[in-house]
Amino acid sequence: MRNRFFAHARGLAAAALVALAMLAAAAQRPLSAQELQPLVIVTDEGRHDFQVELAATPEERARGLMFRRSMPQDQGMLFDFQRVQPLAMWMRNTYISLDMLFIDADGTIVRIAQNTEPLSERTIPSGQPVLSVLELNGGVTSRLGIEPGDRVEHPLFAE
Repeated sequence: MRNRFFAHARGLAAAALVALAMLAAAAQRPLSAQELQPLVIVTDEGRHDFQVELAATPEERARGLMFRRSMPQDQGMLFDFQRVQPLAMWMRNTYISLDMLFIDADGTIVRIAQNTEPLSERTIPSGQPVLSVLELNGGVTSRLGIEPGDRVEHPLFAE
């Protein structure tokens, strides 16, 4: 009986490892052109064009940019939380530093967490209720002069 229990437990552990490896492999895939959507950030200095992957389902939002080792400078991930609410993000299993832009329903950036720490489980709060979070490579907002109060143009936001 005991040997059968350990064999079953080993089988479950092996299946879990295979599933985890498949999730990690899927998460490392580059963003394909058909998955990307145009997004523009409008600042006092001008317009900055990006291509973003939309994370709209609970599964997509939970996975986010986990396990990815790089991302092109003009790409990012836009998290659609479907309703305005206080949010908190983290960097669990995320290997690249990110700038997190917390955005209200009309597309106004209300807070930016710059150069987040890879692999950290520290929560990063929105500071106020928001609809969405845009993740870009760490340092992009500083390099382009993107600040709270700037606007994001994307179909997710009311005009």
